[in-house]
Amino acid sequence: MTERTPRTVLLRGGAVYSPADPFATAMLVEGGHVAWVGSDGAAEAYAATADEIVELDGALVTPAFVDAHVHATATGLALTGLDLTGSPSLAAALAAVTAFVEARTEPGGVLIGHGWDETGWPEGRPPTLAELDAAARGAALYLSRTDVHSALATTALRTLTEGLAEAPGFDPEGPLTKDAHHAVRQTALARLTPEQRRRAQRATLARAAELGIGALHECAGPEISSEADLAALLALAAEGEGPEVFGYWGESGGVETARRLGAVGAGGDLFVDGALGSHTACLHAPYEDAEHTGTAYLTSEQVADHVAACTEAGLQAGFHAIGDAAVAAVLDGVRAAGARVGADRVRALRHRVEHAEALDDKAVAAFAELGLTASVQPAFDAAWGGPEGMYVHRLGAERAAALNPFAALLRAGVPLAFGSDAPVTPLDPWGTVRAAAFHRTLDHRISVRAAFTAHTRGGWRAIGRDQDGVLVPGAVASYAIWAAGDLVVQAPDSRVAGWSTDPRSGTPGLPDLTPGHPLPTCLRTVVRGRTVYQR
Repeated sequence: MTERTPRTVLLRGGAVYSPADPFATAMLVEGGHVAWVGSDGAAEAYAATADEIVELDGALVTPAFVDAHVHATATGLALTGLDLTGSPSLAAALAAVTAFVEARTEPGGVLIGHGWDETGWPEGRPPTLAELDAAARGAALYLSRTDVHSALATTALRTLTEGLAEAPGFDPEGPLTKDAHHAVRQTALARLTPEQRRRAQRATLARAAELGIGALHECAGPEISSEADLAALLALAAEGEGPEVFGYWGESGGVETARRLGAVGAGGDLFVDGALGSHTACLHAPYEDAEHTGTAYLTSEQVADHVAACTEAGLQAGFHAIGDAAVAAVLDGVRAAGARVGADRVRALRHRVEHAEALDDKAVAAFAELGLTASVQPAFDAAWGGPEGMYVHRLGAERAAALNPFAALLRAGVPLAFGSDAPVTPLDPWGTVRAAAFHRTLDHRISVRAAFTAHTRGGWRAIGRDQDGVLVPGAVASYAIWAAGDLVVQAPDSRVAGWSTDPRSGTPGLPDLTPGHPLPTCLRTVVRGRTVYQR
C-alpha cells in the first residue's frame, strides 16, 4: 500500500547507516526529506509531534539501493512467465517449455521466455530447431539466452520475422545472434499487448521494492525494447507506486529521441559489442573455444560522433562494451570526441560504459582520465567467474582472471555504479554487494562499504545527483529498513577491517555478507517519504 500524503515519521531503536552520525539509532523524516539523525535519547524531543513512530527493534536503516542497469519489461516477463535460469539440463529446459506452452490461457500470440545457458548442461549444447518446435507444440516462442545477446526462436516465430534468413547472425537450426537476434526479438516484443507490458513492468517494480531498491536505471533502445516500452515504463513509475525510474535511450545519434522520451541519457545499451557467453563480445585475441574475436557493432569513429553530439547537447552518453576491443573502441572514441568539442566538457558529463568487463591497467587509467563512469554488474563474476566458470571456457584462465577489476577501478578514482542487468542476473542488491566484496579473483575484491556505496550513492552520482543516496539532514528520504543481524566491517585487507571496527574510527557497520550467511530481509522500502513496500 502506498502513502500519498507527506507525513512526519520518527524511526528509533535501531541502527541508522549515516555519515552524519556513525552511531545513530534514530532518524526523523519530514515529507520527502531526512530532517535529523541521532540518538534515541535526543529523538524523544520529536516523538510528541510525529505522525508516525516506527519502533525499529534493532533493525538497520540504510539508503535505498539503486539498480543502475535493468530491462524492466524483460525482467517482469521472466518473473511472471517462463524463466529457464538454473535449468540443470537441456532436457529439463525443453520440459519447462512444454509445460509453459500447455499452461497458457490465451491461445495464439507470441510466447516469451528467458534464461537458458548451455554452458552448464550435461548435453553441452542448446536445442536444435526441431527439438524446440516439438517442445513448443508449434507455438511462436522467443527464448533469450541468459546474457540476452542470442536467442532461440521457433519456426512459427521465424516465419513472422520478415527478412530473417538474410540477416547477419542467422542460423537455420540453432541460436540467432547479431541482427537476426534483434529482428526476432522485435517481432516478439511488438506482439505484446499494452496490458501484458504493464503487468510485466509492474512485476519488476514490485519485486524491486520488496528488495529495498528505491530507483532503477532502465536501459532501453531500439535494439533492446522500443520507444513505446520506455514511455510506458516512465509513465507507470510516475504514478508513484514504486521505485523511481530513470530512462536511458541507447541509439546512435538518438539525442532528440532521448529528450522526447524524457530519458536522462542517450546511452545504456548502445551496443559496441555483444556478450562473452554468446561469443559476441569483441576481443583483441580469439576466443579460447572459438576461432574468431566476436562482433563489433560500432567503430571508434561512430563512438566519437555520438559522444560529441551528446556533449554538445549537454546530455550524458553511454555504451555497452564488454570485450577488450570494444572497450578500446569506446576509449578511443571518447578521447577523439574530447579533442573535437573539449576534453573538460566531455569529462563533466560523466559518460557511462555499461559492463566494462575486460579492462587492463591502461584502460582503467583511461577511464579516470576521461571522467567515465563504470556501470558494472558484480553478479556476472559470481555467476560466470571462478576456475570452472563460463569465463574460463570462453577466454582461458589468464584472461578470465582479469575480468571485472573493481579494486583497480576504485584505486584509480573511477566512479562505480552497480546494477544487475536484470533479467541477465536477478534483482538482488545485497547479493550484488556480496559478489563485489567476495569477488572470485582476490585482487579485484573491494570492501563491503565501498560496494554498498556503489550500489546506493553510486547510482545517483551516475545521473549527476551527487547529493542523493545518503541519509543526512536535507537528503531525499529514500531508504530501506532491514532485519540484518549483527553489523560488522568487512574489507579485503584484514588490517583495514580491524581498524574500522575500533569505535574510535567512527565507521558504521553493515550486515555480515560472508558467503553462506543469510542476506538481510527487507522490512520496508520508502521512496521520497512514501512507503512503497512493507513486509
